[in-house]
This record gives sequence, structure tokens and C-alpha cells, in this order.
Amino acid sequence: MKPLCGASPFQASSSPVSRRQLLALGAGSTAAWLYATPSLANTWPSKPVKVTTAASTGSGPDVSLRLVTEQLARRWGQPVIVDNKPGGNGVVAFNATRSAASDGHELIHLDSTMLTSNVHLYSRLPYDPQRDFAPIRPTLQTDFFVAVAKDSPFKSVDDIVQAALAAPDRVTYGSWGLGSPGHLGALRLLAATNTRMTHVPYKEIPQLFAAVATGEVQWALGSIASAGPMEKSGRIRFVGVAAPQPSPFAPGVPGMAGSTQAKAFVANAWFGLFAPRNTPKPLRDKIAADITEILATPDIADRYRNLGYNRFDQKPDEFGEYIGRETQLWGRVITEAKLKLD
Repeated sequence: MKPLCGASPFQASSSPVSRRQLLALGAGSTAAWLYATPSLANTWPSKPVKVTTAASTGSGPDVSLRLVTEQLARRWGQPVIVDNKPGGNGVVAFNATRSAASDGHELIHLDSTMLTSNVHLYSRLPYDPQRDFAPIRPTLQTDFFVAVAKDSPFKSVDDIVQAALAAPDRVTYGSWGLGSPGHLGALRLLAATNTRMTHVPYKEIPQLFAAVATGEVQWALGSIASAGPMEKSGRIRFVGVAAPQPSPFAPGVPGMAGSTQAKAFVANAWFGLFAPRNTPKPLRDKIAADITEILATPDIADRYRNLGYNRFDQKPDEFGEYIGRETQLWGRVITEAKLKLD
């Protein structure tokens, strides 16, 4: 895959010599920042911190973010303001922070599709994830479960794959829209198993899982938040989770490590916190460390579990490298599916 324009903070070098050089440069820049700007190092934040999020008000990602920012405000001694700017695949949120200073007082909260797959789905985006954003850390992660009707003959993900191999394009799966996380996640199953199935998009999530329950479509991906209520009511069943190991939210549902057909199948969604590109790494490290401590407190951990979210702990550099790998993987999956949204 061609690199995106500009040098990428998300791409790690595979050369040991280059990595040592980068680490040396990083150490130098860290020291330079600390000594050249002691007032910033000692007094940040010196004013309210604004977090612009692409999540809609009252949504799960918004609620979880506000749980964290309330604690950050107490810790930092400054208000932490959440500003909801949903829409436009992250474009609205990006435009609201386009001119933000790189001093840590304005941050942006975006989801996984905005950072990894949109660059392949759209020919032109007003933002470049690798050029415009400096990673801080993920704020949440949610696994996707493979849901079927309660009386479906499919008892496992392997059953679905076997049926698709036997009759290409005959097996149907649904999602909450073309290019939605549910659609893209399903494409990862097709790519991992070299199968062809027929996609049926729906306008709304409740409509989708009602169609799964009646057998209108044979399977769909859903999270604990979106599909869990219907699974608990017995109208649909989870036959697998698109992760190597079972989820703590449904420990009886097998992960893909035990699959014979779909071991490489992983599909999830996450939100992460980012800063403007040139925000000093020591400051991003501090913010990430403070959030990690907050997420580890029993009260916040319990409330995250109630929302159906997993902890996803990564430091800024690790998060950037993860995004780079995911971006490359999505490039292969989306190119193979010949999917474009413009």
C-alpha cells in the first residue's frame, strides 16, 4: 500500500539501526521540550481543556468519554469540556479542531473507521489521519459477535464459512449500512476465509437484528450494546466473537482461536483520543498515563462494563503502530472487496 502523504508518525521502522536512531531522537526531543518549556511542563493545563468528539450526545462513546473527563478535570484542576461534533465521518469534528494549537488544550476523539478504513473508502478526505493527528491512547473498545436466529442451523462461525464455501454468494449477512462497522467487519471474515457472501444493508440497527431474528438474513455482526438485548431475550444467538478469546461479557461464546476456518477473523470498534500533530510527546504521554489510571479505578471500570466496553490499554507509540497496521490491513480488505463510498 502506498504511504499516505507526508511522513507518518504511525509507521514504525523495521530496521534496528533506524529504530535506535528514532529512539535517540525521541529522547532528545523529550529532553528539549522539558528544558526549553519548563513552564508548560510544570503548569499544564493552564486553562480549560476542550475535547471535541465525533460521538453523538448521549451515545455510549460519549457517556464513557464524559466519565473519564470528569475525573481528568478533578485531577488537572481545570475544566475539561466535551464538545459533540458528530457527522461527516469525522469531518465535522476535524473541522472544529483544524486550527487548534499543539499545546494539549484542544484534543479530538475519533472512532476506528475514521482513523483506519476511511482513507480507503473515500477518494478524498479533508483530513489525513497520519498527517493531522498525534495519538494519545484508546478510550474504549468493543468486540463484535456473530449473531444468528435462535433456530438457525448455524452453530458456529465455521458452519457459516462451510456453507459459504459450498455455495458462494448464497449465504446472506446484514449490517446497519454500506460501509458501516458491521459491514466492514463482515468483509474481514470474507477476506480471512476466502469466501463470498451477499450483503444486505439496513437503515437502522433494530431493523437489522429483527431481520436476523426472523431469518431474513442469516447472520450479522453486533456488539453487546447493539445486539445484546435481543440475545438476552432469546430471539437471536451468538455463535462466536470476532476475537481470539471469548469476551468477558459472554464467556460462553467461543473466540476464533478454536476455529478451524476463521482463526484470523478479528472485528471490533474503538474510539481513541488524539492531539494536533505537533503536540509534544511528553505531554501526550502524561495525558495517556492519567487516563490509564482513571480507567483502572473500580468505579470507572464497573461503569465501563455496564456500557459493554473493554479496556484497551496502549501508550501513544503503541497506539500509533497499531493504527498503522490496521490501516494497511483495511487497505487489503477494502481493495479486495472493491468497495468505495464516493
